[in-house]
Amino acid sequence: MRISQDKQKKLAYVARRYYLEDQKQSDIARELGVSRPLVSRMLSEARELGIVEITIHEPGAKAASLLDRLRLSSSIRSGVLVEDGEDDDTTNQLLSQGAVDLLRRIGSHRLGVGWGYLIGQLVTWLEANPQMDSTISDICPLVGNASIPARNYQSNENVRLMAQQLGAAPHFLYLPALPDNLEEKQLLCSSEIYRQIHQQWEQMDTALVNIGDYPSSPDFASLVRYGSLLQQQHACGRMLVYYFNEEGSIIQSDQDFAIQIPLETLLRCPNIVGVCSANTSAKALRGALRTGAFTHIVARSALVQTLLGQ
Repeated sequence: MRISQDKQKKLAYVARRYYLEDQKQSDIARELGVSRPLVSRMLSEARELGIVEITIHEPGAKAASLLDRLRLSSSIRSGVLVEDGEDDDTTNQLLSQGAVDLLRRIGSHRLGVGWGYLIGQLVTWLEANPQMDSTISDICPLVGNASIPARNYQSNENVRLMAQQLGAAPHFLYLPALPDNLEEKQLLCSSEIYRQIHQQWEQMDTALVNIGDYPSSPDFASLVRYGSLLQQQHACGRMLVYYFNEEGSIIQSDQDFAIQIPLETLLRCPNIVGVCSANTSAKALRGALRTGAFTHIVARSALVQTLLGQ
């Protein structure tokens, strides 16, 4: 039904007075010299004609919609998306809380933990918010210890602290993440220490894995391990000490001497939770999702929205 432009303007005026200027229908009727029931009918007509559109922002609806879209386009089954905090530290704390909530929702029992900035933030959050009623019974590291002092990369210490705050049993990997060369790695991986941690990896039901950008800091001796492969194959991101490109291909090197959970063992884990920090890029997340490795995600809603919008 076509209506005149004058009537449209009048309906828009009444709608603006009522919805935006918070005027009562009786006051609008008095102003226009009409009855209050007529004002009510005009508001209904304005909605029917699309002059007024009412949107309800239900809590969690945006995140649920984004996760639904991820489920249709990737291997993700579920996850937690958070809104940005006032700064990166606040956002990372919200992401840390989201990761802990997700582990509870999954019902994780035997947990493997990676490393990286958000893992360190998660440990800090747990120290302030112990979860002694957690379902987690055992925790082990997925990567050896780094030689740098940064807490985010001290795998055994992070496992110890997490286990303490979750009421779980810790299992340690007393080997370096980056030995001197491939021969040393082969020697260390033939030890009883490695055999025991590998047994833990085989038994875990959930892996908590960082998704980070490439290049990243620290460099983890990538030049020695990969030569020019990372540049040639256009690496864009990192999970544990594995690198991948935007197409989702994990870049392999015959000279990779990092000590971490073997890729084939990781991929057998029933639940692989990818955690993104406040600074993880859409390019890194896109590549990570295209690997098909991840079953769950913890990330900023804005990051996922950017990813899906491109």
